[in-house]
Amino acid sequence: MNSEPSPRPDGRWVEIEFDCLPLRSVTRLDIPVDASPKYERYVLRVKAALEKHGAHNTYYIHGGSCRFHLTNDAMRGMIRYAVEGVLLTDETDRKTVLCDLEICLAEETCFWLSEPIVDFLTESVRQAMMVEFDRYILAGDLEKTRQRIAKLQAETDATGGFIGMYL
Repeated sequence: MNSEPSPRPDGRWVEIEFDCLPLRSVTRLDIPVDASPKYERYVLRVKAALEKHGAHNTYYIHGGSCRFHLTNDAMRGMIRYAVEGVLLTDETDRKTVLCDLEICLAEETCFWLSEPIVDFLTESVRQAMMVEFDRYILAGDLEKTRQRIAKLQAETDATGGFIGMYL
């Protein structure tokens, strides 16, 4: 038997999913009159993130999930945390330097789970999210977003700051 640990076949030790909103891309924070209560709460959280951290090198993570498997049976030993909040990068936008995340236990199939383990894994989620966001940056998703924002800014500048007909 091989005594060395091996990652899952896809090379990941921890399963992480998230949606990312670069806060520099947020141009409006008004809530539509017909917005659902859920969307209204989301807009308010984004607004609070902008007020607290600003828009420069700041990314709002939402719909996030971090799952740990402590055994090879999902029905026994799985712990999943829900994640939402802000990740900040360095001046070059290449490395995550700080996170301000709301992390809560969302699901578990681990009857031996105790409060100290939940606390330990909560901090592990923070560290895992920073590592995963660095992987996201390296994958180029952030560069594509930066290019779209630069293109939109150039179009806005070319029209004297106005976008739309007859403005």
